[in-house]
Amino acid sequence: MALALSPELAATIVLVVAVAGAINGVAGFGFAVVGTMVLAATLDPATAVAFMILPMFAVNLALVGDLTREELRTCGRRFAPLLVAAFGGTILGMALLDRLPGAPLRILLGLVSLGFVATNQRAVPLPPLPVVSDREVADTPLVMAAVGAVSGVLFGATNVGVQLVAFVRSFDLSHGLFVGVVALVFVGINGLRVAAAGAFGLYPDLGLALASVVAAVPAVAGVAVGKRLRERVSERLRRGVVLGLLTVIGVRLILGGAGAV
Repeated sequence: MALALSPELAATIVLVVAVAGAINGVAGFGFAVVGTMVLAATLDPATAVAFMILPMFAVNLALVGDLTREELRTCGRRFAPLLVAAFGGTILGMALLDRLPGAPLRILLGLVSLGFVATNQRAVPLPPLPVVSDREVADTPLVMAAVGAVSGVLFGATNVGVQLVAFVRSFDLSHGLFVGVVALVFVGINGLRVAAAGAFGLYPDLGLALASVVAAVPAVAGVAVGKRLRERVSERLRRGVVLGLLTVIGVRLILGGAGAV
């Protein structure tokens, strides 16, 4: 899983994380799924997942800055069961990551990418989430823990936290608060994942770890650009660009895993 960086590969990584960061800055999510899926089409899939952990941590740390101290305290208390359960699920997902062969993992990532598109297009509904009339149910520790555990496993193995994003969105928070809360959840999880990646041997050499650290710089810069564009880009354009890109990437990953390309 060692990563040999040629000038061309380094330029590709910088471009990918910068664009993914801009998407995340505009929409409040998308950095992980876009960055991981694009890199997985070029790198070993397990390497792509591990490589993105540190940039993901940096990007979400930058977005957490949009929350006030009072909002941080309130959201931290309110979503604590979700965070704790997601931590446990994420560790399990990361333990499975290094045990999966490259081709099946590439196909899995492709299916997750297409699944993300399908759920966002409403072609395939997500598992039912509590609706507005059941807000008290959604706010219970048991529901939060269940969503966090299941979503954590998927996130640990693929970097995709769509269920966590969808669950937080179900609370009808303002867009700015939604962005901050999602970032808060992923800052906590990815901080833990950095240590877990080292323990599981997902950073087999110093070069991969250093490259991941450096990649955080263009990622955060992309987020800054995206945040400035947030009010200027329509929801329709945001969704169209992200979902179109992920459709192409998902198909390519599945074909690559199946040996067709």
